[in-house]
Amino acid sequence: MTDSTLSETARILSEALPFMQRYDEETVVVKYGGHAMVDPELARKFAADIVMLKQCGINPIVVHGGGPQINKMLDRLDIKSNFIDGLRVTDKAAMEVVEMVLSGSINKSIVASIQQAGGKAVGISGKDGNVLMAKPFKMQKQDAATGKMMEVDLGFVGDPDRVNPGLLETIIQSDAIPVIAPIGVGADGGTYNINADTAAGAIAAAMKAKRLLLLTDVAGVLDGDKKLITELSVADIPALIERGIISGGMIPKVMSCAEVVQAGVEGVIIVDGRVPHCVLIELFTPHGVGTRIS
Repeated sequence: MTDSTLSETARILSEALPFMQRYDEETVVVKYGGHAMVDPELARKFAADIVMLKQCGINPIVVHGGGPQINKMLDRLDIKSNFIDGLRVTDKAAMEVVEMVLSGSINKSIVASIQQAGGKAVGISGKDGNVLMAKPFKMQKQDAATGKMMEVDLGFVGDPDRVNPGLLETIIQSDAIPVIAPIGVGADGGTYNINADTAAGAIAAAMKAKRLLLLTDVAGVLDGDKKLITELSVADIPALIERGIISGGMIPKVMSCAEVVQAGVEGVIIVDGRVPHCVLIELFTPHGVGTRIS
């Protein structure tokens, strides 16, 4: 390693110090999904980032999705599944597959990656310890023929009803990293599939997290010239939606971020998960790689 390389490394570390101090002993929730999860090299770097956070005195919590993997298993088992406005209609047969894939192969793969990177991780689903209590998701959709709003039955799709943080606090206090599959349990003991972004938001609010990072396959919120908007306030959002700057599938994501901020999380960042080491760049540099809503 040359002297110039050593100097550059020292400069980067010294510039990161104030950010490390900002997050010392704070909780950071990371929703992990999309390209970052299926690309082996990005997955390896993500695991290293999470271990780095823990080594720096931060308490990371990982909440993961797994849509593509679920689709593959449903196809392999010849179980039909369709979507309404981006939400999977989940009957009993599909729910069994969703739980098997999320709580099983995906969850344990992430745990193994973190441990291979030198950390200690504990994989659970939201059902464990009643961490994620759920209620049926109520979806309203306009009937094309009558124009009336109708309630759509999505089966075993749930919304967070209550988060019980006790088990997560125990895992964190044992110097381990919780890795959570977004499967909830209802008051009747039923199992529910919860959107990973929504589950991560509810967990971040309950754990009084400093930050929630949503790793996605987009750069963040873009302005009219397709340039990244690095920071938004909750008050900015309605006008941007009205002007069409925030549109399509970004609307529910941004509105969900706003709800998390209003619930007490200091900042929610839509992060480009395709960028290597995006978690460290977002937390430990002044530039970041996404849109922060605060």
